Amino acid sequence: MEDLKMLPRLRNKSLLDEFFNTSFYPSLFDDEVRYDTPAVNIVEEKDNFIIDVAAPGLDKKDFHIDLDNYVLTVSSKKEEKKEEKNDRFTMREFNYSSFSRAFTLPKSVNAEKIKASHKDGILKITIPKKEEHIEKPKKQIAIS
Repeated sequence: MEDLKMLPRLRNKSLLDEFFNTSFYPSLFDDEVRYDTPAVNIVEEKDNFIIDVAAPGLDKKDFHIDLDNYVLTVSSKKEEKKEEKNDRFTMREFNYSSFSRAFTLPKSVNAEKIKASHKDGILKITIPKKEEHIEKPKKQIAIS
């Protein structure tokens, strides 16, 4: 008998779960853009480090890049507002998204010459190495 008392509670729980996990107005949210922390690739080349930040949907004006004591911080804040009006209702949507990633750079970089560019949803940060830390090609030393 005790098990039968639990049955309605379990049924209600699943109904509540279904209620809160179902979108009743999917057309309102179909084109909603969501941003999480973007994927990042870091590559070390002979003369540079390259950081590629994949952030489709963001423009270069949406990014902020700061350098403080060899800590490079890439962040973005974007706010979108949409409003639709007709005779019977006004619908307003607000979307706010942000992220921040920090990278501790080695002391071997030339912080004064860091460059950034943005193309096709990829933010590319080029971090040159100091001249004395660039690997020199192998050479043979003659014995006299």
